[in-house]
Amino acid sequence: MHPLPPLCGAFAACVVEFPTPKTELVQKFHVRYLGMQSVTKPIGMDVVNDAIDSLMTPSDEEDWTPVIMNVADATVTVIKEKDEEVLLECRVRFLSFMGVGKDIHTFAFIMDTGNQHFETHVFWCEPNAGSVSEAVQAACMLRYQKCLVARPPSQKPQPPPPPPDSVTRRVTTSVKRGVLSLIDTLKQKRPVADMP
Repeated sequence: MHPLPPLCGAFAACVVEFPTPKTELVQKFHVRYLGMQSVTKPIGMDVVNDAIDSLMTPSDEEDWTPVIMNVADATVTVIKEKDEEVLLECRVRFLSFMGVGKDIHTFAFIMDTGNQHFETHVFWCEPNAGSVSEAVQAACMLRYQKCLVARPPSQKPQPPPPPPDSVTRRVTTSVKRGVLSLIDTLKQKRPVADMP
């Protein structure tokens, strides 16, 4: 006989471990903010490059604001390095497009602000915009995966059934018939009574 575990309740104390919330990974990048430009379309490298070109002039380099870009699973936050003022906070779900410009130091994303209004935010990155771009892309992909998982099964895309004359349908049908036949056979057999 094995000893029984202690019962929870008045007689014994139980230790219950609750899952701890996952801390959101935040990646920090020291970049310079060139500014924002309103755009008419939510996507397109041409849109991003036009915004970069209009905001990036060599004479304006002194006006580019040193910022910290925090990229998390749900938000991209841009904070001034000097006084820690939040310049921009964008939920990842509202990013409609992003890309590295013609110059590999430039990075921009388009944010949907609602009512068919879009803003392109442009940054200068050292030594290049690769790591910033990868971090924002990873946040977008994670957000997309969370959306897919959260959808009810009835809304998840289902693969179309194979055509009626396909090999897949014929094999599936014959396997299904075989399994059903095996189940019927097993149901008909009676269990043998234990003999003394």
